[in-house]
Amino acid sequence: MASEVVRQYLPLFDEDGRGAASSDETGRDRHYLPDMPEEDPYQAGHRTCAGCGPAIEYRWVLKAAGQDTVVAGPTGCMYVANSTYLCTPYTVPWAHTPIASGGSFTSGMAAGYEAMIRKGRHPGPYPNIIVMAGDGSAADIGLGSISGALYRNHDALFICYDNECYANTGIQVSPTTPYAGMTTFTPSGKAIPEGKKLPPKNLAKMMAEGHPHCYVATTTVGYPVDLMNKTRKGLNRQGAAFLHCFTPCQKGWVYQTSMTVEISRRVVEAGLFPVWEYDPADRTYHYFHPPVQRPVTDYLAMQGRFGHMLPEHVAATQRAANLNWQDMGMDVPPKLREGEDPARHERLSQEEYAMPLNRGVGA
Repeated sequence: MASEVVRQYLPLFDEDGRGAASSDETGRDRHYLPDMPEEDPYQAGHRTCAGCGPAIEYRWVLKAAGQDTVVAGPTGCMYVANSTYLCTPYTVPWAHTPIASGGSFTSGMAAGYEAMIRKGRHPGPYPNIIVMAGDGSAADIGLGSISGALYRNHDALFICYDNECYANTGIQVSPTTPYAGMTTFTPSGKAIPEGKKLPPKNLAKMMAEGHPHCYVATTTVGYPVDLMNKTRKGLNRQGAAFLHCFTPCQKGWVYQTSMTVEISRRVVEAGLFPVWEYDPADRTYHYFHPPVQRPVTDYLAMQGRFGHMLPEHVAATQRAANLNWQDMGMDVPPKLREGEDPARHERLSQEEYAMPLNRGVGA
């Protein structure tokens, strides 16, 4: 006689008072975290770089998921850094897969657990099944297998940790590398002064529009409570879910290592990475409206990979951000409209920039 597949339910965290979602005047500096689980399935001792955004994402996701979790990791930064010499920082089962196979491996794992529980060969409950793939895997080499898993609606959470490059192999360009982002494959020069000519692939919107029955959301490591709640929403939903998380890379982006969280907020406040949830019940997008709307220069100036940009490149980036503000249903302030004119940025070659104060972690 077949056994019932019992699934876990993870309660959401309280987001009231979240400092990062407040303006500078009303408490953005404040450190805020609700009561977190004591368990920490991603332990210390891994070999990621200082200031590693994907490592922060891994820790928050696994803390939200809890101990009854099984993880797959396609080849990428977090495979190379976390499983050298047969030593890993995980206290939960973790499996390495080829870079193209995150979706197919996880599909088989999800189907296998359901079959074993029904046949009485696994006591249950159904574990939280997660695959965390870098943008090179999720948006490029392994896109097809993840799309197939979403289409078949396997009960698992598929996460793209996006550091906007192939970081562990030398900072090569990836489909999510932003316009004008310098990589080893898109150097700036006389022929192509902007470096990368194309805009980034809109991965999360592709997943939502192409798989309308799935829960899809975007988030960043600058908003840990939002990241953890969306992790739990994806896991609580029976069926496939996809989460696209913005995770800065100090090595490839060239910034002060303490600025990972700040950059992860500024990209949202500059309109360059909209944060939203897609509700498959009514096929609507619910956008987070940041309380601060910054010019893109507040974000670009923090990173060496954008140091070559000319006025026309900055203006093009501001124009793209303004279109994002419109898509989010927000008014575009006149100051940001003016930023679409290259002449407004002629002064940049004469100005000196200092890194902003690090406004803390965890808010």
